[in-house]
Amino acid sequence: MKRIYMDNAATSFPKAPKVSESIINFIENIGGNVGRGTHFSSYTAGSVVYETRELLCKLFKFDEPMNVIFTMNITQSLNMILKGFLKEGDHVLISSMEHNAVLRPLYSLLEKGITFDILPCDDKGYLDPQIIKKYIKSNTKLLVITHASNVSGTIQNVKEIGKICKENNIDFVLDSAQTAGILDINFYDLNLSALAFTGHKGLLGPQGIGGFLVTSEFAKKIKPLIEGGTGSFSESYTQPEILPDKFESGTLNIPGIFGLNAALKFILDTGLDKIRNKEKQLTQKFIKEIKKIQNIELVGPDESYDRMAVISLDFKNIDNSEAAFILDNQYGIMTRVGLHCSPLAHKTLGTFPKGTVRFSFGYFTSEEDIEYAIQCIEKISKL
Repeated sequence: MKRIYMDNAATSFPKAPKVSESIINFIENIGGNVGRGTHFSSYTAGSVVYETRELLCKLFKFDEPMNVIFTMNITQSLNMILKGFLKEGDHVLISSMEHNAVLRPLYSLLEKGITFDILPCDDKGYLDPQIIKKYIKSNTKLLVITHASNVSGTIQNVKEIGKICKENNIDFVLDSAQTAGILDINFYDLNLSALAFTGHKGLLGPQGIGGFLVTSEFAKKIKPLIEGGTGSFSESYTQPEILPDKFESGTLNIPGIFGLNAALKFILDTGLDKIRNKEKQLTQKFIKEIKKIQNIELVGPDESYDRMAVISLDFKNIDNSEAAFILDNQYGIMTRVGLHCSPLAHKTLGTFPKGTVRFSFGYFTSEEDIEYAIQCIEKISKL
């Protein structure tokens, strides 16, 4: 049985060329720790880590490599920002399409006197930026939003949102989990204070590596969530204030950074336009055929131009979990079913609590894969 991977919104597969080769090269031939040695291995590792910061700057149109912070993933990045920046009496704004990586930390902060409001999105997942103005309070300090939904692929108008934040002196944090490596993101044009990313989705790198880009001004307002050895100022009992050391205690995932380095080079060499255009074509083809099939409801935007290659379907003739099982067990198509760690989004889209079957394509998905998936979905719709 052929195996078709359609779960790129969870993690991309296959990875970019040379990712595994780069990781193996570090483990077998370099092996040194960054900032913890004055020898060849340490210097070699350090140069690749710094180059990776530069590559991320190039990708996101950012100009401060030392303000690129590495973490395990975007969830850790968002926790570090939220729990390090917010204090008692602060108010936060988020959208009704946010992932639990934002929602759960904010709920835990309620007991510390931090409050938040959820900005309502429409039934396709879109937020009208003008609504934000109605929710701004005198103590509103932060707005956090997902660039695109991991459930419906809905892309938000983050440029307009950034303008409103700037006009009202509100720090703006972008969750780029579903868009980094696919959409063109300009840090400064969006008036961002911080951009959180993960390496294992659209950036086509390995799991276990992520991070955030942060302005120097915003970084000064964030207390480090984790403190310890940084390889710098070892004589001091307190955490260094310099970046990236302030937020990078302990040994980094250097094999992961080596893998991400290779992935970023592939993305930059290939070009975001080429990657985005291919995913749009695949999405358009899939949606066009899905609309012809009975007993299947498309969730989210109807067109490909204003959404990512993340498509949720609701099977009306059988349970969605059963549909996902049949897709995998009988046809070899790997999807993800359920609430996708985004209950707010499913409530907004009208698919809570049953969830949906999510198909998510990547740059290495083929048109033949799309055609095969459509054939299998049509068979299931007739059960």
